[in-house]
Amino acid sequence: MQIRPALQFRRATEADVVTMARIRLEVKENTLSNPALVTHQMYMDYLDADGRGWVCENNDEIIGFSYAAKEDSSIWALFVAPGHEGLGAGQGLLKLAVDYLFASGNQEIKLGTAANTRADRFYAAQGWKRGEMKNAVEVSYTLNKPGS
Repeated sequence: MQIRPALQFRRATEADVVTMARIRLEVKENTLSNPALVTHQMYMDYLDADGRGWVCENNDEIIGFSYAAKEDSSIWALFVAPGHEGLGAGQGLLKLAVDYLFASGNQEIKLGTAANTRADRFYAAQGWKRGEMKNAVEVSYTLNKPGS
């Protein structure tokens, strides 16, 4: 029997941004074609001004993060550090972002991810509706608020 770690989830802070950016660049799928397009200021803005961010810690180490974007009711980011997948961090981080967006009055949440990846399969397994290809690489997903 495998014992799952005790994960802690909390709101992201300015002090977490460097670690979140590092995790974003370490992932093996959904890599950034141009890392300069996601700036330090964007991470800062999504902490509170443009949405909300969270981190997941395991043994006081940040192993993943998520961001919810208020303006377009979307998941702006959800990433788990390589080697920490499958522990439940992604599910917990996604739930925090979804709950925040639905509590903010949104009836539908959207996101995009690279097709035919673990993330693609992850969102489908979480009950999201897979939509059209946004371009040659990215597929869209939506999630409707229960009861709407």
